[in-house]
Amino acid sequence: MSISVKFRRACVLAIVALGVFVFDQAAKAVVVEFIMQPPRKIELTDFFNLVLSFNPGISFGMLSGLLRDNAVALGTVQAIVALTIMIFALYSHRRIDALALSMLAGGAASNSADRLHRGAVVDFIDIHIAGMHWPAFNFADVAVVAGVMVFAASGMFGSRPSNKTQVNGS
Repeated sequence: MSISVKFRRACVLAIVALGVFVFDQAAKAVVVEFIMQPPRKIELTDFFNLVLSFNPGISFGMLSGLLRDNAVALGTVQAIVALTIMIFALYSHRRIDALALSMLAGGAASNSADRLHRGAVVDFIDIHIAGMHWPAFNFADVAVVAGVMVFAASGMFGSRPSNKTQVNGS
């Protein structure tokens, strides 16, 4: 891969990760500063509400009591993980894997920014069916889950990179 191809690929992956980050942060700012003032539950459909929730824990609020006072440490670790995932995306041999990893990195970075800025992750999407509620989530969570699903599907169903040596030496 030539330098210009590598640079273009890195730019595309950075745009994807940054796009996820900016979209999620903008949505959270609008929800926190405008829509949820005062905090309340807004019923949009029979299965979809907007709520305002601050998650100091990890996924689904696990360990929230333990992590409530360690938001900066958890946010820092999460930021390092997001950066590491982005590095893996840049060095991935398959475009679909790189795209999935950049989505995951953007979502992780956005949630990390919440922890560092607010001390907890802002969640506001509330899905419920037949009285059962899924834990509230945000667009960064959607990007993380979508990235993991695409990456897993690529690993299970995608073709493997070829180990054949190219004739032109590139």
